[in-house]
Amino acid sequence: MPSCSPDCCLLRAVEIVKIFSEDGMCKVVEIPADMTARDLCQLLVYKSHCVDDNSWALVEHHPLLGLERCLEDHELVVQVQASMNSDSRFLFRKNYAKYEFFRNPLTFFPEHMVAWCQESNGTIPPSQLLQNFLASSSCPEIQGYLYVKELGRKSWKKLYLFLRRSGLYCSTKGTSKEPRHLQLLADLEDSNIFSVITGKKQHSAPTEYEFCIKPSKGRAELKELRMLCAEDEQSRTCWMTAFRLFKYGIVLYQNYKIPQQRKTLLSHFSAPVRSVSENSLVAMDFSGRIGRVIDNPVEAQSAAMEEGHAWRKRSQRMNMLGCHSPLHHSSLSSVIHVAQLWFHGRITREESHRIIHQQGQVDGLFLLRVSQSNPKAFVLTLCHHQKIKHFQILPCEEDGQVFFSLDDGSTKFTDLIQLVEFYQLNRGVLPCKLRHPCTVVAL
Repeated sequence: MPSCSPDCCLLRAVEIVKIFSEDGMCKVVEIPADMTARDLCQLLVYKSHCVDDNSWALVEHHPLLGLERCLEDHELVVQVQASMNSDSRFLFRKNYAKYEFFRNPLTFFPEHMVAWCQESNGTIPPSQLLQNFLASSSCPEIQGYLYVKELGRKSWKKLYLFLRRSGLYCSTKGTSKEPRHLQLLADLEDSNIFSVITGKKQHSAPTEYEFCIKPSKGRAELKELRMLCAEDEQSRTCWMTAFRLFKYGIVLYQNYKIPQQRKTLLSHFSAPVRSVSENSLVAMDFSGRIGRVIDNPVEAQSAAMEEGHAWRKRSQRMNMLGCHSPLHHSSLSSVIHVAQLWFHGRITREESHRIIHQQGQVDGLFLLRVSQSNPKAFVLTLCHHQKIKHFQILPCEEDGQVFFSLDDGSTKFTDLIQLVEFYQLNRGVLPCKLRHPCTVVAL
């Protein structure tokens, strides 16, 4: 039998992958068989001229099953593609919550759901909680009630479940942990956990907080899925995050710590890397010879208010100088926000919820949209403590010029960009600062 030439082997090692953006556009990419999800995301960041802020993800999307999940950074894209159905696709999207549990573990793991916390009868330090999750010898057990859909049926049962490194179990007798009362529902090693994106109707779910455990090998059908439903968003997030930690352990922490650098395949690229974090937006005092960071919250708020007044004075001068120009400043301020990544135009309230949910539901995740009830107004949609809130931004006129405000005119801005920049620095009337813009990129 003739041996393959080096060129033939090289051709065999390359696979074709289709990547879709949120607007339905598709990009065809040739990748090597050993390319990870992290590497592919960085390649797409480079090709799409995005800001590389380490929050991009590759999403495995199953429209007919109504499921999706973010691939882990170390997963091989070609292997995942081989197990997907013909109607399934990869999406390229932001996911700010991918490693958020490493930064704020107690938010993701409430004490009443962690058996170890219950047994210790005290508050657990966040570092200790994470160490126990990552250690192979010890692993906190997640426990609590979930609705479980019976296989092959439409009915749901409320059962007490336990998630361990060895699998997901339900108790056949109340909340008993005795081995004779535990029944294995799903194995972690050969399964992946998915969000259910079709809502309550498709599966007649008892609540909106549905998720699913799907076999990772082979093209699974609907009858093979283990459908689960939580009482609220926090408990669903806890179950899903713990599943990832129990399955991958220290590998997830290594993914979190590995710097976003080009590996050998991408070494000849020079992607635009910029640091985008809430620490890059700080209140500064430049009144002296050297600028200093303002640490005092009261002083920072006062400085921001003064800056807001300075913005208005500058804009008024620009308005006076530009009155005779073809492009009036007021007309510019009414459209200048359109090109911003956080502005999503005329989308519905429900659509804004969907986008916030998809991109991670972390504190400070936000977008701006046109108000449905008032065409002259805008709405700031903001996530805080895994809840989505809406704040109306109303236009107001002063001395013949239009300003924008979301606190009934107490703080006014000449355009929406100034408004967003102000609330990135100051919480003001909001529950938290604006930290992460919801971004939809076109491939």
